[in-house]
Amino acid sequence: MRGQRGVALLLVLWVLALLGTLLAGLLGWVHLQNRQALWQRQHTQAVLAAEAGVGMAVLAQLDRDPKRHWKADGQPHALPFDEATLAVSLTSEAGKLDVNAAPVESLARLVMACGGSPAQSAQLSQALNQRRGGDRAPLRTIEELRELPAMDQRLYTCVSAHMTLWSGLPAPDAGLASPWLRRVLNLPQGGVTANDAGPVITVQSRATLPGGFGTTLSVTLLLNPSKEGVRPYRVLRWQE
Repeated sequence: MRGQRGVALLLVLWVLALLGTLLAGLLGWVHLQNRQALWQRQHTQAVLAAEAGVGMAVLAQLDRDPKRHWKADGQPHALPFDEATLAVSLTSEAGKLDVNAAPVESLARLVMACGGSPAQSAQLSQALNQRRGGDRAPLRTIEELRELPAMDQRLYTCVSAHMTLWSGLPAPDAGLASPWLRRVLNLPQGGVTANDAGPVITVQSRATLPGGFGTTLSVTLLLNPSKEGVRPYRVLRWQE
């Protein structure tokens, strides 16, 4: 009889331990779901706020009064939106090096300035020159630079920040280029000289929520201010 009671007690304890384990797993799963839901809500809120920052920059550039246009100097504008704090900056694609139109020598100098070796610079320049001279189409996305021989992620991160597909210029507009790029390419020195950033701009919008959660959008846009009945801009590139 006592043996049966001992077995029953062990069985009860085993069942309780099993239920405790299942309950702990359930609580952990619920906690994980709550954290994921909180992250998703914060991420969505931050993205919407950052998109609002992009919209503010576009409205400024489409204003009929040129004095209200933002300078394309990359300097952040501190703007409030709902509960978020925005830092929104504007750059012109005319102030960057066009990957399809600029001389390969300019790319070589940019690669060297970004820390690439002479061998990397020569190999990348040769690959780009062959790409332009062959039957293949010109580069259609900046990300295609990753496919060029000798291009690593560190070098791509630096180079791609100063390159564009949409200026069509053999050299960046010195009045819209960054001070660093002007030094690298020996362009005339001086800051942004005009409020007119041109039709193709890149807006970088950083939204930070009260708890510190934040996200950044980098959006390249083609402005169409003069066309009636159509959207005043077209998105060319969107990065989060």
